[in-house]
Amino acid sequence: MKKFLNHSCLKCGYPLYDSVHDFSVNKYDFPLCKRCQDWFTQKTKATEYAKRLYLALKQRNIPAELEKHDGHKTIDIVITCLKINIEVDGSQHNMDSEQALSDLKRTKYSHEKGFSTLRIPNALIRDYIEETADEIVDILQAKKEKLEKEKRNYINETDISPKE
Repeated sequence: MKKFLNHSCLKCGYPLYDSVHDFSVNKYDFPLCKRCQDWFTQKTKATEYAKRLYLALKQRNIPAELEKHDGHKTIDIVITCLKINIEVDGSQHNMDSEQALSDLKRTKYSHEKGFSTLRIPNALIRDYIEETADEIVDILQAKKEKLEKEKRNYINETDISPKE
């Protein structure tokens, strides 16, 4: 009889049998249920690099969303609560001036909506995914602390004390 041993799909949270867990980790580097393994290998707009970074962030309990449309364009990864967009870029983003200009306009649009954009090259995900995800977590933590400090300062500034 097969038993669940505290394994779950990183993407959807579905409980995993040991055999499914082990197969997925060996093949994809992440624990994924069979449906999410299919998702990972499907040709979708999200690149394999974006999917890998998304899953690495999910492993770190980051509330990331993959392929989110912002009304103007589709963002590779979004952390909405911190207003951070992450774009995973292939080499064409650096080599093609039209692509670079388009990226700059997209970043400007996001900035106007209050979102910061991190641009992560595929090479970082390919060669240093763990370090890259850890650095992104550090950036997100700093942003969270900054937002919390700003909120506290705003509350303190608008605190109305009774006049004597």
